[in-house]
Amino acid sequence: RALCDHDVAVIGVNRGNLGFLTDLAPEDAVSALMDVLAGDYVREERFLLSASVKGESVKQQGVAVNEIVLHSDKVAHMIEFELYVDDQFVFSQRSDGVIIATPTGSTAYSLSGGGPILHPNLNAITLVPMFPHTLSSRPIVLDANSRVRLRAAKDNDHLQISCDGHGRLDVMPGDEVIIEKHPHTLTMVHPTTHSYYHVLRNKLGWGSRLF
Repeated sequence: RALCDHDVAVIGVNRGNLGFLTDLAPEDAVSALMDVLAGDYVREERFLLSASVKGESVKQQGVAVNEIVLHSDKVAHMIEFELYVDDQFVFSQRSDGVIIATPTGSTAYSLSGGGPILHPNLNAITLVPMFPHTLSSRPIVLDANSRVRLRAAKDNDHLQISCDGHGRLDVMPGDEVIIEKHPHTLTMVHPTTHSYYHVLRNKLGWGSRLF
């Protein structure tokens, strides 16, 4: 999140977690990095999301690489909100919250919530309800240039917006949250052998070739 504002490219080294953004194993890092430093690499741009919490004026702002989540500040506590896309009403919902994820974040928290995997080249975001109080609620994929607006019901308790699980913004009853594309992108650097589908097979344990 910090580097995207300074045009600094990032290459990931896996240090033991699931790590969908990490291309290099520690034992291979030195030789692969030498190739990258020699100019033998592929660049990829990943967009981020920004969130603004508004009452009478803009109060707080946050940025996320993976996802922005509206939720209660209490554990397992249902909330009520309305969701608009480009000022068109989509639904009102009682649930534990909602996840708005980028393609980068589609393999993070959104995936565990039942959301779809979005290829990084897609200009799209996904909205994933969290334990909705209805059987008909399903994830929705939107154009990433959309403007998502969440309106917290006035009878809610204190809510929060989480940006990548780190930055937290307070949302009071009646507040609105505006979620849009961040103006700057994150530049990823990959070895020329990088394959997104290989990453998915490796990280998710998908089957290998039969023949």
